[in-house]
Amino acid sequence: MNIYVGNLSYNASEENLRQAFEAFGQVTSAAIIKDKYSGRPRGFGFVEMPDQAEAQAAIEKLNGKDLLGQQIKVSEARPRTDRGRSGGQGGHRGRTGYGGRRNRY
Repeated sequence: MNIYVGNLSYNASEENLRQAFEAFGQVTSAAIIKDKYSGRPRGFGFVEMPDQAEAQAAIEKLNGKDLLGQQIKVSEARPRTDRGRSGGQGGHRGRTGYGGRRNRY
Protein backbone atom coordinates (compact mmCIF):
# COMPACT_ATOMS: atom_id res chain seq x y z
CA MET A 1 0.00 0.00 0.00
CA ASN A 2 1.27 3.47 -0.84
CA ILE A 3 0.98 5.89 2.09
CA TYR A 4 1.03 9.70 1.95
CA VAL A 5 2.84 11.51 4.77
CA GLY A 6 2.27 15.27 4.97
CA ASN A 7 3.39 18.16 7.17
CA LEU A 8 6.91 16.75 7.42
CA SER A 9 9.68 18.76 9.02
CA TYR A 10 12.14 20.11 6.46
CA ASN A 11 14.82 18.41 8.59
CA ALA A 12 13.24 14.96 8.18
CA SER A 13 15.17 12.40 6.19
CA GLU A 14 13.98 9.33 4.32
CA GLU A 15 15.64 7.27 7.05
CA ASN A 16 13.55 9.04 9.73
CA LEU A 17 10.42 8.20 7.74
CA ARG A 18 11.47 4.58 7.25
CA GLN A 19 12.20 4.11 10.96
CA ALA A 20 8.84 5.54 12.04
CA PHE A 21 6.94 3.14 9.76
CA GLU A 22 9.11 0.06 10.36
CA ALA A 23 7.71 -0.06 13.89
CA PHE A 24 4.51 -1.36 12.23
CA GLY A 25 5.97 -3.73 9.64
CA GLN A 26 8.06 -4.07 6.52
CA VAL A 27 8.74 -0.91 4.52
CA THR A 28 9.53 -1.35 0.82
CA SER A 29 10.45 2.30 0.21
CA ALA A 30 10.36 5.72 1.82
CA ALA A 31 10.73 8.92 -0.20
CA ILE A 32 10.58 12.60 0.62
CA ILE A 33 9.51 14.73 -2.33
CA LYS A 34 11.89 17.56 -3.21
CA ASP A 35 11.51 20.67 -5.31
CA LYS A 36 12.97 19.95 -8.73
CA TYR A 37 14.65 23.35 -9.03
CA SER A 38 16.00 24.07 -5.54
CA GLY A 39 16.33 20.47 -4.30
CA ARG A 40 14.77 21.41 -0.95
CA PRO A 41 12.14 19.14 0.63
CA ARG A 42 8.52 20.11 -0.09
CA GLY A 43 7.20 18.89 3.27
CA PHE A 44 5.62 15.63 2.21
CA GLY A 45 6.58 12.14 1.18
CA PHE A 46 5.43 8.59 0.52
CA VAL A 47 6.01 5.25 2.20
CA GLU A 48 5.35 1.91 0.51
CA MET A 49 4.36 -1.05 2.72
CA PRO A 50 3.56 -4.43 1.10
CA ASP A 51 1.22 -5.72 3.84
CA GLN A 52 -2.21 -4.05 3.82
CA ALA A 53 -2.93 -4.72 7.52
CA GLU A 54 0.45 -3.36 8.65
CA ALA A 55 0.03 -0.30 6.46
CA GLN A 56 -3.45 0.38 7.86
CA ALA A 57 -2.13 0.05 11.43
CA ALA A 58 0.68 2.50 10.65
CA ILE A 59 -1.79 5.02 9.21
CA GLU A 60 -4.05 4.81 12.26
CA LYS A 61 -1.22 5.03 14.82
CA LEU A 62 0.98 7.65 13.13
CA ASN A 63 -1.64 10.13 11.88
CA GLY A 64 -1.38 13.22 14.07
CA LYS A 65 1.77 12.03 15.86
CA ASP A 66 4.91 14.12 16.33
CA LEU A 67 7.89 13.47 14.05
CA LEU A 68 10.85 15.82 14.53
CA GLY A 69 8.67 18.56 15.99
CA GLN A 70 5.88 18.40 13.40
CA GLN A 71 2.44 16.81 13.76
CA ILE A 72 2.36 14.62 10.63
CA LYS A 73 -0.67 13.79 8.51
CA VAL A 74 -0.78 10.18 7.35
CA SER A 75 -3.30 8.66 4.93
CA GLU A 76 -3.59 6.23 2.05
CA ALA A 77 -2.11 7.84 -1.04
CA ARG A 78 -4.49 8.64 -3.85
CA PRO A 79 -3.53 7.58 -7.37
CA ARG A 80 -1.87 10.22 -9.52
CA THR A 81 -4.11 11.86 -12.06
CA ASP A 82 -3.13 13.31 -15.41
CA ARG A 83 -3.09 17.07 -15.09
CA GLY A 84 -4.14 17.51 -18.73
CA ARG A 85 -1.16 19.41 -20.01
CA SER A 86 -1.90 21.18 -23.25
CA GLY A 87 1.55 20.97 -24.78
CA GLY A 88 2.75 24.35 -23.54
CA GLN A 89 0.06 26.31 -25.33
CA GLY A 90 -1.57 27.52 -22.12
CA GLY A 91 -4.86 25.89 -23.07
CA HIS A 92 -5.29 27.97 -26.24
CA ARG A 93 -4.38 25.18 -28.65
CA GLY A 94 -2.12 27.03 -31.00
CA ARG A 95 -3.78 30.44 -31.02
CA THR A 96 -1.20 33.20 -30.93
CA GLY A 97 -3.42 35.91 -29.50
CA TYR A 98 -2.77 38.43 -32.29
CA GLY A 99 -6.21 38.28 -33.84
CA GLY A 100 -5.11 38.04 -37.47
CA ARG A 101 -3.90 40.80 -39.78
CA ARG A 102 -4.37 44.34 -38.68
CA ASN A 103 -2.50 46.73 -40.93
CA ARG A 104 -3.04 50.01 -39.15
CA TYR A 105 -0.37 52.10 -40.84
